[in-house]
Parts: sequence; structure tokens; C-alpha cells
Amino acid sequence: MNPFHYELSHLETLEAEAIHIFREVAAELERPVLLFSGGKDSLVLLRLAQKAFHPGKFPFPIMHVDTGHNFPEVIEFRDRLIDELGERLIVASVQDSIDSGRVAEETGPRASRNRLQTTTLLDAIAAHNFDAAFGGARRDEERARAKERVFSFRDDFGQWDPKAQRPELWALFNGRIRQGEHVRVFPISNWTELDVWQYIAKEKLEIPSIYYVFERDGMLYAHSDFVELIDGETPFPESVRYRTVGDMTCTGAVRSKATTLEDVVAEIAATRITERGETRADDRVTEAAMEDRKREGYF
Repeated sequence: MNPFHYELSHLETLEAEAIHIFREVAAELERPVLLFSGGKDSLVLLRLAQKAFHPGKFPFPIMHVDTGHNFPEVIEFRDRLIDELGERLIVASVQDSIDSGRVAEETGPRASRNRLQTTTLLDAIAAHNFDAAFGGARRDEERARAKERVFSFRDDFGQWDPKAQRPELWALFNGRIRQGEHVRVFPISNWTELDVWQYIAKEKLEIPSIYYVFERDGMLYAHSDFVELIDGETPFPESVRYRTVGDMTCTGAVRSKATTLEDVVAEIAATRITERGETRADDRVTEAAMEDRKREGYF
């Protein structure tokens, strides 16, 4: 055996590709920002950014678009984690967008602020003149995201046109943009949900602890002051976990007895339902719900 032969594992290959993307953006663009939600995908992005630029600090700030209806455990975890990293956090508030009249609050038992995030995000990108925004979207999540490139071009209205994406042959990325335009960058685009959980276990990353729930349309939601119950809905205790983290009003949980990352990895390896298909109410509005929101400028 050749003592100098070295072969990367599957996770190491994905990690190397993502680190390359982070460094490519830092070299090509002037004002990137890393979008952070506190969920598993953005936690992986933070670790990859650490590895890409260690021992230096991130050459960009971290930004959370806060709906005001987030899980309190996630907000506490976010603040503590960013403080430990010593990085700069920008909080873009949907409540501020509502107060300023930029968006209108939805009402009723199915009301959600999730779609309102688009305006808050685009306003924050324009206010800080960001020309690139890292996100944790993956192609295996949803059909619209499967169409997206690693460098996803957005026009001067922040909109996405799936027919105007740029080729990315041989991992060559075109970050050339004009004033007012920007790119969304997805370093873990080629990862699966299973890859993400295996990486979290491998890197021993801390995740937020998030439980009374109620059932609606076959999905389990956390009971909170932000959600109006429909007649017949009664909160009850249940052992659950979250496959994705977002606005409490449209993010569902799954029944689970998993107590360790190894248990979660085993459950994900056995499931045949995507995380967004099983736990995101906003993707059930229409067949093309995600693509419609992305065309408007959504994550």
C-alpha cells in the first residue's frame, strides 16, 4: 500500500467543496453576509466558515431575519453562540417591517410571518449593501431548490429567475454582478439532510434544545401565544424533535424518541419523506409555493 495515498471520505469531500465556496466568495465579492437561523443547516455553515478562515475572524457579519415568532430556545442559543464566536450579529426584524408599514400582519389561525421575511431580508440586504448572502439551502429539500445553482443570481429587485441561472461547470462560479444585484450562495447545496446530521455528530456541534404541541392537518406544532387554535385543537404533551427550525407558526415537529445525535441519524436514514414535506406548512399552500416565494426574493 502506498503510505502517501490519502482518500477523502464522503463528508470530507463535501466539507472541502463548501470551504472552497466560502473562500471563493470572500475573494470575488466585497460585502458578503452569512444568513443564520439557529437551525441545523446554518450551524453547519458556521462551522464550515470557521474552518475556511481559521485562525482569523469571519470576513463578513452574520445576519438573522427574526420573525418575532421564533422559538425562544433558538434565540437564546443564537445569542450565546455568536457571543462565544466573537462575531458580529445583525438582526433584521419583521416586526420593524410591520411597524414601518412595509408589510401587513396576517391574521387568523393560519396566519404566519414567514412570507413577510422576504421584504425584511431584501431591505436589510439593500441597507447594508450586501452583494452576497450565504444560505443553508440544499437541493434535496424541495423541487424549487433543486433548480438552484450554488451561486444563485438575484436581480436588482432581489428576485430569482430559474431560467436565468449561470452554468457552473468544473466548480467554476461566476460572481460578476452589477450595482444593486446580489447572489445567494449555498455552500451545502449538494448535501443531504442525512449528511448534515452526520456532520453535526462528527463535529460534536451543539444544537438548540427545543415541548407542548397540537396537531393540525397531520402536523405537530408547538403551542405558543403566536398561534390561534382552531375549534377542536387541544395542546398535549408529546416526545418530538424538529427536522428544521423556523417561524413557530409554520414549522412542525415529528414524533420521535431520539435522545442522541446517533438516534437522529438513524431516523433520518430510514425516512422517505423530505423535511419540508413533513414539517413546513408554508410549502403546502400550493404545488409551487416555494418557487413562488423564491421568485419574490425569499431565502
